[in-house]
This record gives sequence, structure tokens and C-alpha cells, in this order.
Amino acid sequence: MRSLRLLHTADWHLGQTLHGVARDPEHARFLDWLLDRIGEHEVDALVIAGDVFDGQNPPIPALALFYRFLARAKSRFPRLDVVVLAGNHDSASRLEAPSPLMTEMGVRVAGTLPGGPDGAFDPAALVIPLHDRDGTVAARCVAMPYLRPADLPAIENEVKEGAEEGADPLIEGVRHLYDRACAAGRAALRPGEALLLTGHCYMRGGALSDLSERKILGGNLHALPVEIFPEDAAYVALGHLHRAQAVGGREAVRYSGSPLPLAIDEEPYPHQVMLADFAEGRLVGREALRVPRFVAIHRVPGNGRFATPDEALDALRRLELDPGLPREAWPFLEVSVDLPEPRPALRDEVEAVLAGRPVRLLKLAVHLTGSGESLADSAPAVELAALAPEDVFRRLHRRSHAGDPDPALLAAFHELLTSVQETL
Repeated sequence: MRSLRLLHTADWHLGQTLHGVARDPEHARFLDWLLDRIGEHEVDALVIAGDVFDGQNPPIPALALFYRFLARAKSRFPRLDVVVLAGNHDSASRLEAPSPLMTEMGVRVAGTLPGGPDGAFDPAALVIPLHDRDGTVAARCVAMPYLRPADLPAIENEVKEGAEEGADPLIEGVRHLYDRACAAGRAALRPGEALLLTGHCYMRGGALSDLSERKILGGNLHALPVEIFPEDAAYVALGHLHRAQAVGGREAVRYSGSPLPLAIDEEPYPHQVMLADFAEGRLVGREALRVPRFVAIHRVPGNGRFATPDEALDALRRLELDPGLPREAWPFLEVSVDLPEPRPALRDEVEAVLAGRPVRLLKLAVHLTGSGESLADSAPAVELAALAPEDVFRRLHRRSHAGDPDPALLAAFHELLTSVQETL
């Protein structure tokens, strides 16, 4: 019986910084953990579904992490098949540049759409055989990379007839590419082999992280329908959305999610990689492997709420921290504060409470409790010249803060106003 165990992961974003803090130590620990899981679960094939890097010109340490991982993976598990897709953050050409070397190692990279001698799209070149532990082909993987709008005009005149009137040409272009690629995959299939698909895209109905995910293709209006993937696909390994999830009610069409939280608001996500088991061409089992949190994230007060300055400072004093952690493992910290009145020294107060403690303050989020209206919206219909300077100051204060300025702040304003008036 032909069987295959696949490990599906995506959105590593090697080289990412979080509010200026490099994530290299976390990524290194994740890659060590991943190698151990490949061995522990006797994985036959690894699919990395895009956004290997955080940017198109990744820093040298990020490149070193990636290539060191591949070298170690192939050294420890010589029979492991590895498929790497380019995502929207990756430079497809940079990722593909070492392909001749990596193909010899058993690592296949899909960065751009392959073309034949005449330059036309060659879907057969996207079909990659995946082998079981005995070296027998157990699946054919259609390795579709991230598709940019520029990839689609080349097939614009080939889009099949029968598309609904008014159908989105971008979506129909993607659909046509998948139709041709799937046909090439089916043509290569032998009895007992599974048809696997990949993609790095935004699917309709997917839950995204607004702080760290770019709207891709043509934005949310061009989110892809799950029907793009045929029902005979045993599994579809997706990348781009950082929250692990199935798509369109189809459990075999899945985002693995990112292995690390790539924004502070992703702290509650179940970061994981996916194991999928296939037998005789069918998906017969799947398991989510939870990725450990290598650096904790503390949010004060947490759950998207804001505290008063004094409540936040008190919570920081009570924060339990491990003094034995190395610096690169110190927790990240976000502090969210409601500010009903100006508190210019708030950051200094927060930093004073944290001084000498094993934690890294990444973000001090301040919520102003005023109306937020502009002067034009909030002021009555009077001439500006008719307002005294103090009236203007009070109105500006109410725009950002609840209530009137306190006497000390008013005194400071009058002192500044007098000094300005004396220079006129």
C-alpha cells in the first residue's frame, strides 16, 4: 500500500523584526524544533507554502538560517522530499537562484511560473513527485507559487469560455492556471498516488491578521473561492494567512498558519504545523503539532483592553518574570493605556518600573479619551479671531482628553503664551 506522511508549514518570515527587535533566535529554535519533529514523526515530505523570508532582500542571518536548515534536514533525512514555494514577501528570482544545486539535494523550489522553450506556461513543470520511505512515488504535488497580477495577462486570451458574465478577470485567470496545473498533475498520477496542491493566496472567508498580513492579488475584492481547488485534490497546502484554519468548510484545504506570532495581536493564535497522512491516494489522517512559544508575549491589561495609567503601572509591578532567562528569551511586552488627561512622563514611568527586569517593552499604546473631532467639527460657528488663546487651547485639549486641562497645565500654557507674546 502506498502511503505518505506530509508536514505542511508556511509563513516563516525569516529576517522579521518585531517593533525593531530581531527574531533570529526564535526562528533558530523553531527550525531546531521542526527538524526534531520531522524525525520523531518519520515525515516523508515537507512543504513550505511561501513567505520563507520577511522581505525580498533578506538579511544575511536569515539566509544563513534557511540554507543551514535545508542542509541539516537533508543530512539527517536524505530521503526527505522538500518543496519550497515563493510567497508575496519573497523574491521569487532570489529564491529560485540556487535551484540547480537544491534540486540535486532533493529540494524543489517553485518561485515563478515555469515556461517552455517558446515561453508559454508549462504546467507539467509544476508537478513534483513525492516519495514514501521506500522511495516509491506516493503523491504528485502541484507546486503553485504566489501569483502576481502580472502573471495573469499572459494567459488572458486563453481563459476558458463559459466564465460567468462579469466574472473577475483576476480570479478567472487564477482559476485557469489551477485548471491547467491540476490537469497536468492528474496526467502524471498513477494508481494509488495522491494529488496534492499548494498555493500562497488569500481565500474568501479566511480570517487574517490586519497588523502583519498584506492584502494580496487585488485585495479583499479578489479573494479566491475555494471552488478553484478541485474536489479530487487529496490535500491543499496553503500559505499567507497566519491563523491556522480550514477553508470553505473543506478540512483538506488548509492554512498551516505561521509558526511564530508575527504581530503582537497574533499572541492568542494556536501557532502550529500540520501533519497529513495519505494512503492509496486519499487523506486518511491529519494532526496539528503545536509550536512552542519560544518568547512569551505579555499584554497589559490584555484582551484588547486599556487600563488607566496607575492600573497599568501596578500591573507591571506585579508581573511575574523569570530572572534566569537569557536576554534573547526575555518576554515581549505591550502596555495599553487610556489617557483621560496629558501625562507627558508616562513612558518614563513605565520604563522606571521595568528597569533592571528581564522583559522587553515593545509597544506603549495610548488611547486618547477625547472626542477626536477636529476644531472645525467641534467648535461653534464663531470666527477664530474672536476666540481667546485659552479658549483655543481648551478646545484642543478636549479633542484628545476628557475634561478640561488641570490648573498646572493651564499655568504652563499661559507662561508659554506670555513668552511668545513678548517676542512679537
